[in-house]
Amino acid sequence: MTRSSGAILVINPNSSMGLTKAIETALLPLKPPNGSVFETMRIAHGPETISTQADAAQAALDIAEVVKSRPDAGAFISACCSDPGVDLCRSLVPQPVPGIQEAGILTAMARADLCGVVALGPESAARHRLRMRQMGVESRLAGELSLPNVSAEDAGQSDEVFPQTVELGKDLTSRGARALVLGCAGFSPRRAKLEAALRIAEIDPVVAAAAMSIGMIG
Repeated sequence: MTRSSGAILVINPNSSMGLTKAIETALLPLKPPNGSVFETMRIAHGPETISTQADAAQAALDIAEVVKSRPDAGAFISACCSDPGVDLCRSLVPQPVPGIQEAGILTAMARADLCGVVALGPESAARHRLRMRQMGVESRLAGELSLPNVSAEDAGQSDEVFPQTVELGKDLTSRGARALVLGCAGFSPRRAKLEAALRIAEIDPVVAAAAMSIGMIG
């Protein structure tokens, strides 16, 4: 089975240009000196935030359509927590298809015995729990707490959302979490600031999936 050595295609399944730009910025430290290994795109007709189960189901189909149309890519990243389309796409193409939640959780477990997750809202948290049950890693979870249904962009940009995220992080730390998975690509701009405030490892799941992709395709 041969695999393409093309770019790693990072697919943001929502329509937010701001979030897509945040993903590009988060990946800059992984850019090789001789060029870019990543290509980032959004689903222009998608919602601004993947909020509901219906959003996630549609995102899975949208990502699958992109994946089928890009045999030149070296790998594909589903850049939404709860990993929409990952299992479907793995059945369609030979290239690696990591999801950012799966990569984020695996990275957190490499940093700490117990990890925590912060979600955008209760429905997002429910989808995350389902994915973690599929992975069989519930015993390594100190807990998952959710914000009050904030948007993906606000997760990384709102001055109101940041202190709320810190409080959830403190709660999870008190439960034993020593690594925190940021449960949306939108948290990327605040990762370093959250790590400074909480003093535990903050895992950007997009970066985790990107690093794994580089390892898988060499």
